[in-house]
Amino acid sequence: MPIRVVDDFADPQVVKDATGEYLIFYSSIVDGEMWCPDCRDVEDLVNQTFGGADSPSAVIIYVGDRAQWRAPTNPFRGGAWEVTGVPTIIRIKDAS
Repeated sequence: MPIRVVDDFADPQVVKDATGEYLIFYSSIVDGEMWCPDCRDVEDLVNQTFGGADSPSAVIIYVGDRAQWRAPTNPFRGGAWEVTGVPTIIRIKDAS
């Protein structure tokens, strides 16, 4: 199943409405690549795992540039997601 991408990190409602079995939180792309080296390191593995026709469905969410991610007001640091680092993969229970 193809990997879907959510580009609007400023609207956490977009993520709540996303359909997929997994949510993948990545650093945003800055100057042509993700600013987080750990995100770059796992990108090929994520694509192999979730990119095939029979793979579980996944949604990639970019959490912002480094300054946006580090801000305490980043919408993914608190609220429903409480992501503390990137990359983070969350399995959605009872996804349909």
